This record gives sequence, structure tokens and C-alpha cells, in this order.
Amino acid sequence: MGRVGLRAGRRRGGLLRQRGFRLYWSAQSISLVGDEISYLAVPLAAVLLLDAGAAEMGWLTAAELLPSLLLSIPGGAWADRQTNRRRAMIVADIGRFAAIASLPLAYAWGTLTMAHLYAAAFTVGVLTVLFRVCNHHVYASVVTADRYVDGNALLSGSRSVAAVAGPSTGGALVQALSAPFALLMDAITYLVSAVCLGRIRTREAPPAPRGEGGLADGLRWVTAHRTPALLLAGVAMLSLCQTLTTTLFVLYGTTELGLTPGTMGAVFAVFGLGGLAGAYAAPRVVRRIGIGPAIVTGFLGFSLPLLLVPLAGGPAALVITALVAAHLGAGCGVAVLDISANSYLIAVIPPTLRSRVMGVVQTANFGVRPIGAVLAGTLGSALGLRPTLWIGTAGAVLSVLWVAVSALPRVRELPENTARRRDEHEEAGV
Repeated sequence: MGRVGLRAGRRRGGLLRQRGFRLYWSAQSISLVGDEISYLAVPLAAVLLLDAGAAEMGWLTAAELLPSLLLSIPGGAWADRQTNRRRAMIVADIGRFAAIASLPLAYAWGTLTMAHLYAAAFTVGVLTVLFRVCNHHVYASVVTADRYVDGNALLSGSRSVAAVAGPSTGGALVQALSAPFALLMDAITYLVSAVCLGRIRTREAPPAPRGEGGLADGLRWVTAHRTPALLLAGVAMLSLCQTLTTTLFVLYGTTELGLTPGTMGAVFAVFGLGGLAGAYAAPRVVRRIGIGPAIVTGFLGFSLPLLLVPLAGGPAALVITALVAAHLGAGCGVAVLDISANSYLIAVIPPTLRSRVMGVVQTANFGVRPIGAVLAGTLGSALGLRPTLWIGTAGAVLSVLWVAVSALPRVRELPENTARRRDEHEEAGV
């Protein structure tokens, strides 16, 4: 019964001394900062420059996320048949640079429209799917199995730093200059990411054998393994409900709560601070209570603080305090969830099925978000912003029930791999 040991004595920083992982981590980190800038700058451009309403905000979010619903599974099947997924990630970075850079150019010429924002968002969404379905192959090629949790903790730390620096920088740039100018910084980060990825020299897992690599193989694997299936059901519900909140948050903050772009950026940045705390704590949580209970903890830690968002009201100081507490707690919870769940999935999925199964994972996580975005726009227009936020946050809390009835609360360590442990997993209900 071989297990991947979670070694408390090994320092996460040691991974950064390995050239391949250092370049991979650098590419991810710089790109994440740009993503966080655009996360605030794109909707602010729609609201402040083009007077977008709730329905238009919903469609804008849906445009970027729709490719995750439509293309994640076929994209995963394609990636599993490739020998060089890193090259595809580089192409995706260059394409995203072009799509984002077109927005400030259009603004400079006075031709920026909602249609252009929709088109750019959709293009970025397509290329992001390509990047993500290839990403786990490259990650597994630069990190050994016994360091999955530590590697994911470093990446989550970068994500959290980006969440601190990106929105605050983006909010300041939008307030001082303009939203399209802030997007120019995002575009440049994709070029830097492509350069770093291009310098990695590593051997990826071989492509799926000839005759394999069908679209349905990843879905069949998930449905044949009860615990991963229940985990993905919980992720899908959590992601759908959280999107109801995030899609309307900028509109809610600026119109109903009267927050300035700079204040909105600062509130988003607090989410990153929580993420830093969660990234630091996650390996210790996993070692203390086990990988499965850490996933359950992450679900609750992410969703419960979000209830403070629709509760926010009253004097400005009280509103900001509630939003800061919500984003700080949710940031910490989502970091624990991401690190533990990603480590579990990378360990449990057979290498020859990795992209196909991760395509299903991306569909569960990101593919449901355009549905949530459209629901947010529809419900926000029909019921109002605050009632829609209550629906989203309550549903996010209830999503933990999916993993609570799975075997995850009893899973303490990462399985070495699925191929050699299939019988044991089936006996345990995993």
C-alpha cells in the first residue's frame, strides 16, 4: 500500500531551486497578476465607459467563460494526444496578448464597444481553455509526486499575491487613468509568461496510445469513481453559485454601496491576503487532518464568509468592514480548497487520462460559470442585486453537502496513482 508521503521536513522553497519549476512558477505568477488586473478593469470598462447594466455584465462574464463549458472536454482529449503541451500553452499566451491588447487600441481610436469586449472576452476564454487542459501535464513534468501539495501551495501563494497586487493596481490605474490602459499591463504579462514557458526543458508524459483519447474517456473515468465524481459535483455547484456573486459584485459595489474604483480594488486585494494565509496554512492543514478533511474545510472556509456580501449595509465603514471580512475569509478558504483538491486530483488521475479528466474538471469548475453569469444577469434584473447575491451565497454554502457524503472526509493521504490502486479505491468507495 504505497502512499505519497507528505513530508513536513521538506521546504517548499526548495522547489524554486529547480530550474524547470522556477520557470513554470514564474510564468504562472506574472500571468496571474495580469489576470487580476483585467478581472477588475474589464467590468469597470463596461460599467464606467459603456454604461453596462446587470444583463450586459452577465453576458460579458458569460462570453469569457462559455468556452470552458463548450471546449474543456474536447480540448482535454486533444491535449492527451499531443507530445508537446507546453508549446500549446505558449501559443495560448501569445493569442491572449493579442486579444487583450486590442482593447486599449480600440479605446485610443474611439471605437471600443460592448461587442468588442464580448469578442475579446470570448477569445481569451478559448485560449485559456487550451492553456488549462495542457497545464497539468507540464506541472506534473516539473514537480515530483511527493511535492504536489508543496508545489500547489507555492502556486496558490502566487495567485494570492496577484490577487493583492492586481486589483489594487488595476483599481488605482482605472481611477487615475482609464480601464483600457490597465488592460495593457495585462496583455504584456502574457508575453512574459510565454517567454518563461519557452525556456523550460522537461519531458512530459507520453501521449495517449493510438486508438485512445476519445472525448468520453475522461467523463467515463469520473463517473466510475464515486469520490472524484462527488467532489466535482460540489465544485460545480460552488462555482455556479459563486459566479452569481462575482458577476454582480462590481455593479453592486459601485451603484448600491457607493464604492469608488480604488476602494473596490482594495477590497479585492484583501481576498489575496486571505489567499496568502491559506496558501501558507494549507500544507500544514493537510498534514494535520488529512487531504480529504482539508478539502471539506476549504469548501466551508470559502463559502461561509461570502454571506457577509449581501449583509453589507449601513455606514461606509461598516460596509467596508463586512466586505473586507468576507474577502479575507473566502480568500483563505479557497486557497486551502484549491491546493488540497488539485493535489488530490493530480495524484488520483492516471497520467494517460490526465488532460481528458482535467477537461471534465475544468467543465465542472469553469464551464458552469457562464450559466451562473447569465443567471446573475437575469435574476439581478428581475429580483434586484441583493436578493440575487443571497441566492448565490446560500447555494455556495450548501455545496459542501456533495463532498460530505463522499469518502473524502475519511481520505487522509494522497494515493500514489490510480492505475496501481484501483482495487483499493473501489473498496474504499474512492
